[in-house]
Amino acid sequence: MLIVEGWVRAAPVDIETLKGPLRIMVAATLAEPGCLQYALSEDLLDPGLLRIVEKWTDDAALGAHLQAPHVAAFSAAVAGLARLGSEIKVYTASETRTLVAN
Repeated sequence: MLIVEGWVRAAPVDIETLKGPLRIMVAATLAEPGCLQYALSEDLLDPGLLRIVEKWTDDAALGAHLQAPHVAAFSAAVAGLARLGSEIKVYTASETRTLVAN
């Protein structure tokens, strides 16, 4: 399993503009083969900081996602917005365990 984790910083004023394209992107991505989780959220203590968490079955699924039409459409939709930095990393997980469950 691959875990993608990271952040993207945008101007807080641009977050509202991003919400529509993000909803479309998340819904389309969750329907992709090999997508186990795909979540984006704004940090509660740092307006304009978007946190990203994704889980993919393998490199092929993640690679297909990066080439998907909805990824290109999202990129085009937000191209004019100020991006104030980002860092996104991919981790390989060979084992998982539950830390907390209710």
